[in-house]
Amino acid sequence: MTTGSGAAAGRIRPLLLLPPLWALMVGAGLLITGPAATRWPLVAEGDANAWFARHRTGAATAVSEWLTLVASTESVIGVTVVCVVALVALPRVPRWREAVFLGGSVAAQSALFLLITLCVQRPRPVVSHLDPAPPTSSFPSGHVGASVALYGGLAALVVTRLRGPWRYAAAAALLVVPPAVAVSRLYRGMHHPSDVVGGLVNGVCTLLVIGSALLASRGRPAPAPTVREGGPLPLPRSAEGAVADARGVRRVVVVRHPLACAEKVARQVREVLVRHGCADVRWTSTTAERPCGDLGAYTAAGRVDVVVVCGGDGTVRACADELAGSGTALAVVPCGTGNLLARNLGLPVRPAAALDAALRGDPVRIDVGRVSGDGLTPTRFTVMAGAGFDALMVRDASPRLKVSLGWLAYVVSAVRHLGDPAMRLTLRLDNGDVLHRRARMVVVGNVGALQGGVPLLPDARPDSGRLEVVLLGPRGGAGWLAVAAHLLGGVLRGRSGRPAGTAGTAGEPAAGTTGVAAAGTAGTPSAAGGTGRLRARGALEYFSAARVDLRFAGPQAREVDGDCAVEGTRLVAEVEPAALLVQLPRSGRRALARPSRATAPAPAPASAPGASGPRPGPSTGPVGASDDDEHGDRHAGPALPARPGRGAPASPAPLGRARDVL
Repeated sequence: MTTGSGAAAGRIRPLLLLPPLWALMVGAGLLITGPAATRWPLVAEGDANAWFARHRTGAATAVSEWLTLVASTESVIGVTVVCVVALVALPRVPRWREAVFLGGSVAAQSALFLLITLCVQRPRPVVSHLDPAPPTSSFPSGHVGASVALYGGLAALVVTRLRGPWRYAAAAALLVVPPAVAVSRLYRGMHHPSDVVGGLVNGVCTLLVIGSALLASRGRPAPAPTVREGGPLPLPRSAEGAVADARGVRRVVVVRHPLACAEKVARQVREVLVRHGCADVRWTSTTAERPCGDLGAYTAAGRVDVVVVCGGDGTVRACADELAGSGTALAVVPCGTGNLLARNLGLPVRPAAALDAALRGDPVRIDVGRVSGDGLTPTRFTVMAGAGFDALMVRDASPRLKVSLGWLAYVVSAVRHLGDPAMRLTLRLDNGDVLHRRARMVVVGNVGALQGGVPLLPDARPDSGRLEVVLLGPRGGAGWLAVAAHLLGGVLRGRSGRPAGTAGTAGEPAAGTTGVAAAGTAGTPSAAGGTGRLRARGALEYFSAARVDLRFAGPQAREVDGDCAVEGTRLVAEVEPAALLVQLPRSGRRALARPSRATAPAPAPASAPGASGPRPGPSTGPVGASDDDEHGDRHAGPALPARPGRGAPASPAPLGRARDVL
C-alpha cells in the first residue's frame, strides 16, 4: 500500500541529484582552470573572445544590451514572480505544482551557481568588458543558467500544459532566448566559451531534476469508471430513451490503459458512447502481461461491433494485432505519448473529440505490417518498426519525463545517441538483390509522419499495400544539419493541410512525396545498381517494398510502434494489405487513396496483367519504378490473410523490455 510519506519520498528522491550535479560542475570548473587550461580547445578560447571584441558594431551592441537586460538578476526575479503569481491566481484551479516547478528551477539554478563560484575561481576574459564585472567567478555563466531555468521552464509548461498548434511556436521563441544570451555574453567579453557552456549545462540539468520531482506524476493509476470490470456499462436514466430510439445498438469493448487514460478521459469516453447509442459496452484494462486486456476473450465469446482503444500507439498495436483479419472495427482514442497512428489518420488530438468524430464516420480498411526476427515473436504493427538510433531513443526515454514532457522526452533521449557509430546492415526488398549499407537508423513504416508533422517517410500511406523504408546515415554535423533542414522543409510545406502520408486529388501525388511510382521525376536520382531515392545530400535513402528483410552485423536495439524489443540481428517486415478495419471521420476517409476499402478488402493481384511474374530486384531500376508496369495497380496487395481460430485468438506478442507502454 502506498502511504503519504512514501509518495512524498518519491517526489523528493530526484532532488538528491542536485548535490552530485554541483560536484560535477565544480569538478569541471577545477579541470578547466587547472590541468586542461593549457590544452585545446581551452587554449583557443582567448582567440574566440578577441574575435568577438574586434567585430563589435553599434547595432549588435544594442541587441546584446537588451539580451543582458532580459537575463539580468532583476529581470529574471521579476518575470519569475509574475509567472508564479499568474499560475496560482489566474487559472480556475491554481497550478501550484507548475508554479513551484518554475520558481524552484530558477532558485535551484541560482543556488548551484553561487555554490560553484565559491569553489571555482576563474578570471574574466582578457578583453574590454561592456558590463561591470561582478565579483563572482567567470565559471559558469549565471546569466545563461538563469535564462535556461526561466525561459526553458516556461517553454516546458507551454508545451505540456497548453493546447493548440501555436504552443510550439511560443515554446520555440522561448527556447531561442538562452543561446542568444550565451552569444551576447561572449560578445560583451564577460565569459569564456566554456563558461557559457557550463551555464547551459547547469540550467538544463536543474530543469530536468526539478521537473522530474514536481511535474512527473507518481500517484496511483486513476481508477476505472464506476462500473464493474468486464460488465455492461450502466446508463443514466436520461439516456434510456435515446438508446431505445437508436437505429442500431452497437456492441462495444473499451480497452483502457489505466495510466494513459485518466478517470476524466474515461468519463468523457463513456458520455460519447452514450450519445451514440451504444447500449452494450464492456470495459477492460490493460496490464503488462495483457497489453490489450481481455479483448481476445470478448471477441471470441460473441460479436463485437467496435473496439475503442484508449491509450497510445503501443496499446493500439496490441489491439490491432488481435483484430487484424476480422470484421471488427477499431476506434482510436489518442491518450499516449506519441499517438502517431491517430495523427496520421487525421483524428483530432483531444480524446473525446477523436472518438466522436470516428463514430460519426465510416469503417475504413487500412494496412498493417507484420514483423518478426531472431528472439522476436511475430507480431503486427500499425505505425513503424525499426532498429538503431530510433530504437535506442525509445529505449532510453525516461518514463518520468514522458509523463511530464510528453513526446519531448524522446528528444532528450535522442541527444544522448547523436554520436553513436553507424551499424553495418544488409537489406533485401521483396525478391530483389541484397543491398549492403551503413546507417545510424533504419525505419520501416506503414505511415510516415512523426510528431509535429515531420515527414520521416513522405511516401507512406496506410492503404498503399506497401511499406516504406528509410535509412538514416548522416556524416558529421553537416549531415545532421542536412537531415534537419530536409525534414523541416517537409513540415513547412505543410502538404496543403492534408494529413501526413495521404494522397492528393485524382492524378496528384501527395504533396511533399518523392513519387514512388513515377521514377525519373525531377530530383529523383536513378536507382540503377540498387540505390534508393537519396535525399538530404545522401543522408537519407528511401525504398519501397511489400517485404523488407534486414540483417545486422551485430545485435541492434529494435522497436515496434514505440515498444522496445529485445536486441537482435534480423528484422523482417511484411505488409498485410487492408487487414484492419478502422473507424475514421469522413474527412479521413476522403484522404485515403482507396475509399472502396471501407467496405471490402483489396483485390488480389492475380487479375492484374503480369502479376504472376517475378518482381524485379531493386538493382534493375529505381525502387518502385516498374510497379505499375509489372503489377497493374501498385496499391493492390495480396489477398487478406485468413485469421486463425477466432475461438482461440492469438494474444499480442510480447516485445521484451517494453519501455513505452503507452
